[in-house]
Amino acid sequence: MTIAVGGFGLCGIPHNLIRALRDTGATDLTIVSNNMGVDGKGLGLLLENRQVAKVLGSYVGENKLFAEQYLSGALEVEFVPQGTLAERLRAGGAGIPAFYTPTGVGTPVAEGKPEAEFDGRRAILERGIVADVALVRADTGDAEGNLRYRLTARNFNPLVAMSGRTTIAEVERPSAEYLDPERVDTPGVFVQRWVAVLDGTKDIEQRTVRPRAAANGEAA
Repeated sequence: MTIAVGGFGLCGIPHNLIRALRDTGATDLTIVSNNMGVDGKGLGLLLENRQVAKVLGSYVGENKLFAEQYLSGALEVEFVPQGTLAERLRAGGAGIPAFYTPTGVGTPVAEGKPEAEFDGRRAILERGIVADVALVRADTGDAEGNLRYRLTARNFNPLVAMSGRTTIAEVERPSAEYLDPERVDTPGVFVQRWVAVLDGTKDIEQRTVRPRAAANGEAA
């Protein structure tokens, strides 16, 4: 199966749903995500359990196990420019089978892909992504599946939610009232299931600290 997963690093990732997927023991998975988390956290759990056969992603620099499995040939990787990945997810959710983009022309990204010229500029054809299952994390959700995200935890989640044939969300704050239509980030039409968050832990990928005075712009 192809599984699209929201988040950016460890920010906005569906921790609980990833652990649930790990616990199923499903193998030969194709994972679509901006990156594969870090060793021992997030999507790194699936790598540790040898459940992933292929990854479509943009960034791999924070996960040593990912690099080891890729370099050893145990893991197939399709590198996708970040903006292209975002648009491929959005296109898949919007029912657009493919689109042309100048990003990647003349690089290994373009190998084997049809090329055309528009207004004198070369572009390559990229396929939209439709995932069998999409996993996302939202701050708030209502009974119709309408979702709202918090600040930068939004990142890839709305696009991933669009791309799934079946989209499952984990929600931090279930709402007894319907969300204000003007403040909905992902309409419920894209969401088939959601569950309340069981573990509210939010890991930090890289923690940097400095004296409070310096952080406030004052003399240390």
